[in-house]
Amino acid sequence: MLMQAVPPQSPSMMGRMTSLHEDRLDQVLHRLKATGARRVLDLGCGAGHLLHRLAGESQFVDIVGLERSGHALLEARVLLSEHLAGARPGLRLVCGSYAEAHEAFRDYDAAAMVETIEHVRPEELSAVEWAVFGGMRPRALYLTTPNREYNPLFGLAPDERREPDHQFEWDRARFRRWSVGVAQRNGYRVTLGGLGERHPELGHPTQTAFFERQEPK
Repeated sequence: MLMQAVPPQSPSMMGRMTSLHEDRLDQVLHRLKATGARRVLDLGCGAGHLLHRLAGESQFVDIVGLERSGHALLEARVLLSEHLAGARPGLRLVCGSYAEAHEAFRDYDAAAMVETIEHVRPEELSAVEWAVFGGMRPRALYLTTPNREYNPLFGLAPDERREPDHQFEWDRARFRRWSVGVAQRNGYRVTLGGLGERHPELGHPTQTAFFERQEPK
């Protein structure tokens, strides 16, 4: 697939993106804490910024970061070095893909997928659904992804993406169809939302989906 190059961003635009990133992580942490979770997964944990926040909360006793990029895991190990040295028991970094089965991570209380689904090739989305929602089956999962419709407000052309390695960026209708379909096929309820400054026509810069597993009556 041909990747779209993102043009250089102005300092003010980069500042907006950084602020959105920090607000997003704070909101994800808040939502995970609100579930009452003790055991949490960060699927596609990248350089470990959400894990760093999770490790600072005594509520979480078992924290796993799953990431397929060895380079990103090295960055995470540096960021989390004090926690991994023994000060924070129950924190693990695992090299692997969330498009593959991980029986050891089945039935965790909660999981997060923060700005990661857009890095998946479209032909792998069914594998992600099977592995995460059909296999791991966390009790709750909070997912965030860019809203493509908002991109012009970041100075991007309609066919440009926020990062060069994004395989796609969904508009709100496409994200809704995917999220609702995943929930219906796998026994979850989903609540859609957004993060960041909302535009009256274009919506929020970040789209969110909160999945809750429905238990048999």
